[in-house]
Amino acid sequence: MRSPARAHELGVVGALDAATADIDAPLAALHLPSLRANLRDLRRRAGGTRIRVASKSVRSRGVLREVLGSDLLGDEAVRGVMAYSLSEALWLVDSGCDDVLMGYPTVDRAALGRLGADAAALDAVTLMVDHPRQLEIAREAGAGDARVCIDVDSSLRLGPVHLGVRRSPLRGPEDVAPLVRHATGEGFRVVGSMFYEAQVAGVPDDVPGVGVVKRLSMRRLRGVRSSVAEVIADITGQWPEIVNSGGSGSVAESAAAPAVTEVTAGSGLYVPGLFDAYRSFTPRPALMFALPAVRRPGPGLTTFLYGGYVASGVPGGDRLPVPVAPAGLRYLGREGAGEVQTPVRGEVAIGGRAWWRHAKAGELCERFDTLHVVDETADGPALVDRWPTYRGEGKCFG
Repeated sequence: MRSPARAHELGVVGALDAATADIDAPLAALHLPSLRANLRDLRRRAGGTRIRVASKSVRSRGVLREVLGSDLLGDEAVRGVMAYSLSEALWLVDSGCDDVLMGYPTVDRAALGRLGADAAALDAVTLMVDHPRQLEIAREAGAGDARVCIDVDSSLRLGPVHLGVRRSPLRGPEDVAPLVRHATGEGFRVVGSMFYEAQVAGVPDDVPGVGVVKRLSMRRLRGVRSSVAEVIADITGQWPEIVNSGGSGSVAESAAAPAVTEVTAGSGLYVPGLFDAYRSFTPRPALMFALPAVRRPGPGLTTFLYGGYVASGVPGGDRLPVPVAPAGLRYLGREGAGEVQTPVRGEVAIGGRAWWRHAKAGELCERFDTLHVVDETADGPALVDRWPTYRGEGKCFG
């Protein structure tokens, strides 16, 4: 029996294929009803806790405007952007967004100089820090009165075993306090803290033992988040306005935790291939790409143009694009997804095309300059807009 998720996926393929039939592949297409359904589901899972949109998982101002409104200001439930580049953050402020939290530290002196010279940007952008040297570089560049947020390591450590990503060196309030004192002493405005529990938000539920890891991680973080918030309040004299946590895979758990003021989500809007094994929500893939069949190198084989859109992370089969339709397409073990051609097992006529999903979310937008936006109309699926990606707007933020 076909699963509801697979039935939805095939329905999206049918809509995208029909609406873009006259457009040559390769192309990327966005199913607007699925995007909107995913946004509604994120709002539901957040349970009233504010959602901040992770731009690295989106990488299109058109999509950001769909989610946050044409002015990028959002509403009480979905507001603000988590940016991955300070140059990107400044660009988004120029586009109207008045709340951009940096997801990572920056040492971009030129961008820090622009931040320090722009009063509106200084009020809109919050830098992420976890070391005094990051503050020194910001001050030397002219952004010595910037808003800053403290990144706190949220990994789980069981003896010598480190479970999670390697991010901040700060583990708890005793590590955070000296940096907050240093920052305030230098004139920075410490406004909050961030906790990204990657081993919870970014690991599918089919990984052996991951359920225990997730439960232990969330249990440890409950007390850490609250105690860090108390330290910031004691030193600055104000309760932090930002206690950020979570990702698309842990929205409900993070939103319900004490002290958390907002959760971050981005991948949950597109639902890429790596999200298929999550049980905390129903996958509704919204973003796919089509490749043209250009060769038949042998019986039962088809070669597609391009396709080597491999996702970041530990190299492995789960980082390759996922073939969606026609059903049954499989990679060749010795070739995989290629830079300019991708041979697979399965038969598609030369001139035909196949649909695929990227393993991750926004990274696909670095390969295409346009998202073809498809909606359901009274006359059936139709191409209703074309939204440029960051790449399509001539932006490369790394």
